[in-house]
Amino acid sequence: MTTWLPDDFVHPVRVPLPGGHHLRPIAGSDTDLDFPAVMGSRDRLWSIFGPAWGWPAADLSYEADRADLERHAVEIAAHESFNYALFDDANTALLGCVYIDPPEKAGADAEISWWVVDDKLGTALEQDLDDLVPRWIGEVWPFTRPRYIGRDLTWQEWLALPDRAPQA
Repeated sequence: MTTWLPDDFVHPVRVPLPGGHHLRPIAGSDTDLDFPAVMGSRDRLWSIFGPAWGWPAADLSYEADRADLERHAVEIAAHESFNYALFDDANTALLGCVYIDPPEKAGADAEISWWVVDDKLGTALEQDLDDLVPRWIGEVWPFTRPRYIGRDLTWQEWLALPDRAPQA
């Protein structure tokens, strides 16, 4: 199968962060932690991702969230896109997510975005994640032109970019 990543690329399965946190690929079994994290920060997440992704819907159900996470797990296994969840070391709290996607818009070879739950805004954890993601992408992932949406351009600027031409 041809993907947007080299055939021999192996995605990380655990990425440590300071303070007893880590990233790992999300799974359907994470719904019990993901659903309250998403819905507890839903208004802010909608203000960020809503115009581009239509997510998270105000009426997102637990079952729809589980289906989304199961879809993400399939996409991760196929190297189509990646959703890494941010957990405490005991895997008892989901505190945010990092998305690594093939580019939808021209001018990049990957599109990366991330968030933390509302009660972690402005904390050392949010700063640690902000510091880690670009460094991790640069050191581990095979991208030469990653785009950090919401960081090096706004979501509104990203939406205004031309769509990426289909690959032959």
